[in-house]
Amino acid sequence: MADEELPPNRLQVATMRPDDSGRGLARLPRTMMTALGLGEGDVIELVGKRSTPARAIGPYSDDEGLDIIRLDGLQRANAEIGAGDFVGIRKAESKPAQRVVFAPAQKNLRLQGSANALKRSFGMRPVTAGDIVATTGQQQVPRGDLPPELRQMLNAPAYALQEIRLTVVSTMPKGIVHIDADTEVELRPEYTEAKEMRRADVTYDDLGGIGTTIDQLREMVELPLRYPEIFERLGVDPPKGVLLHGPPGTGKTRLARAVANESDAEFFHIAGPEIMGSAYGESEKRLREIFEQAGEASPSIIFIDEIDSIAPKRGQVSGEAEKRIVAQLLTLLDGLEPRQNVIVMAATNRPEALDEALRRPGRFDREIVIGVPDEPGRREILGIHTRGMPLKPEVDLDELSRKTFGFVGADLAALAREAAIEAVRRIMPKINLEDGTIPPEVLDTLSVTRNDFEEALKRVQPSAMREVMVQKPNIRWEDVGGLARVQNRLREGVELPLKDPDAFRRLGIRPAKGFLLYGPPGTGKTLLAKAAAREAEANFIATKSSDLLSKWYGESEQQIARLFARARQVAPTVIFIDELDSLVPARGGGLGEPQVTERVVNIILSEMDGLEELQSVVVIGATNRPNLIDPALLRPGRFDELIYVPVPDEEGRRHILSIHARNMPLAGDVDLDDLARRTPRFTGADLEDLVRRAGLHALRANLKAGEVTKADFEQALTETRPSVTAEMEKDYERVEANIKQDAIAGGIGFVLPGMLNSRRAEKHED
Repeated sequence: MADEELPPNRLQVATMRPDDSGRGLARLPRTMMTALGLGEGDVIELVGKRSTPARAIGPYSDDEGLDIIRLDGLQRANAEIGAGDFVGIRKAESKPAQRVVFAPAQKNLRLQGSANALKRSFGMRPVTAGDIVATTGQQQVPRGDLPPELRQMLNAPAYALQEIRLTVVSTMPKGIVHIDADTEVELRPEYTEAKEMRRADVTYDDLGGIGTTIDQLREMVELPLRYPEIFERLGVDPPKGVLLHGPPGTGKTRLARAVANESDAEFFHIAGPEIMGSAYGESEKRLREIFEQAGEASPSIIFIDEIDSIAPKRGQVSGEAEKRIVAQLLTLLDGLEPRQNVIVMAATNRPEALDEALRRPGRFDREIVIGVPDEPGRREILGIHTRGMPLKPEVDLDELSRKTFGFVGADLAALAREAAIEAVRRIMPKINLEDGTIPPEVLDTLSVTRNDFEEALKRVQPSAMREVMVQKPNIRWEDVGGLARVQNRLREGVELPLKDPDAFRRLGIRPAKGFLLYGPPGTGKTLLAKAAAREAEANFIATKSSDLLSKWYGESEQQIARLFARARQVAPTVIFIDELDSLVPARGGGLGEPQVTERVVNIILSEMDGLEELQSVVVIGATNRPNLIDPALLRPGRFDELIYVPVPDEEGRRHILSIHARNMPLAGDVDLDDLARRTPRFTGADLEDLVRRAGLHALRANLKAGEVTKADFEQALTETRPSVTAEMEKDYERVEANIKQDAIAGGIGFVLPGMLNSRRAEKHED
């Protein structure tokens, strides 16, 4: 129907932002509110295939002038309409309810709670029998002048530590009612079947950070199922299948359920291994039966979870059963009998393991990647999972979204759950465990604080990092002394690109990909890498050459490829490789295991500067023997910055001594400036050893000593010595002066003298 033919009280439905979801609101254009004589917070009736009430409020600032009504997923399910449909709107009256009966909306949920708490949560919200409603916390967004009824509804306290969906079983009187102080509220403990109700267990409002993916899926799935005549008119076949792939926990299965619910289609779920039968041909028969049932119940969606387990590459499996299942699936997807109004969706986190024949148009027409969410996506997801939580005002979800880099949807759900458990631990002493009851006044004080989330963050790590996760560094820049120049270069190269990538894009330059820290042992190279990762708020993967080198042919290269792939998934990431010279020695020099290390050098070269770009991944290498590293790694585009970490000067030594002695009770006669003057060529490690020995000497003299004296430091000075000699320092300075030119010239200066002689001998023989 064209827009000019539409009655004035009909509007096209659009989705609502997750923050407003579950609150019983409908956002209308100002013109429609004026035409119907509506004020902010007035009750309206939404007329789709079924009628449901809502409170009308003004549009988002972005929507000013658009003729759309924004409804959340529950309201769309209650009115039995979808996004893009048209809904009728009329002003309605809401009567005070004498009695309202609620029940859990999910079969596997059993509730034992206070009906009075529920009464406060749904205060002044209009409902009607058959609606599904959600318990939410008070509205966090500050609003202007609001009518008292709407203000009371938005500031209603949360019912539990998570959002709970309930069915309104019955109301007295019938029709549109609202709960007030005189309403009697009953909560039934178990699920009660609602007649002809559309599923609302998962809607688009329950998915955060994948707005563009939802739009892609809607045009691929909803259009063919709801408006097949469009494709018939165009004379083309509608899309047949969609393959969702991405890391585990990003919401692939949840997205499929939301699509099925929103498109009002029958949903058939196949969990990969479930269809495997012991008898010959049984698995194929089960597959055929599901496709037949879906055809009879069309429009329908068949969702195959973990499809890689039933449709692996036929050339790489030995069993005949798997090959027959793949062949049967291919026939069902694209066989002689056409599928009408049946869409096949599949999910996997291993798309490379799927049989190639499945991944072509006509079978899976489109492949959609659901990746790790970015910061705005994480903020949306956190908003969804804390929607039903009683949050304290100091909980800053924006700050949490910045800290949770690398987290997928499942990790953020676990974080919210752990924070809720922390809140429960606080009230455990007040619970009477004998009769199992919780006093109402204790429940009223239950809330989730910022500290609860801080504690939860210590226990929940990104799931994609579980295999390679090391403890997050707790070293800050102020813990590193005497290396101000090096710190500034790392700040520019690591911290700035990861925190403010727009600055680099604006100037049209790329950030550095790699940093090589080289210098004498004990100067703080590893410490610098940890501080850089901590200050840049990035994931930190520390690895050693022994972890990456394997005796099995090809295993070392696979380990490195896997390491870089994982780092890309959970970016921003800092990869730190200590003692880099043992992993990537110069090729052709006969150093180490030539076959293994030469292949390792090749794979690291291609990972750092190959076809696949490193986005928000920084590699930091540390070595005290830069002359052994393959020169191909030391050119711009791989290790862009070659940073010499020198022995600290006198001022640097004074800073390092103050860092190591800050928790030590020093006597008045201890002069750190004098100690710094008397310790030339001492590295950071040497100075730490000096402070430790002074403390040990004080304890040796008196086990109950309360302070460390100058005499203790004098004694420690006689027991320790600098680990760097004057000759070593000159050698490193010479390497610093020549390292760039040697790398550009092909690495002649990088070969050891003995190796150079052997090359000359070979040349002479030729």
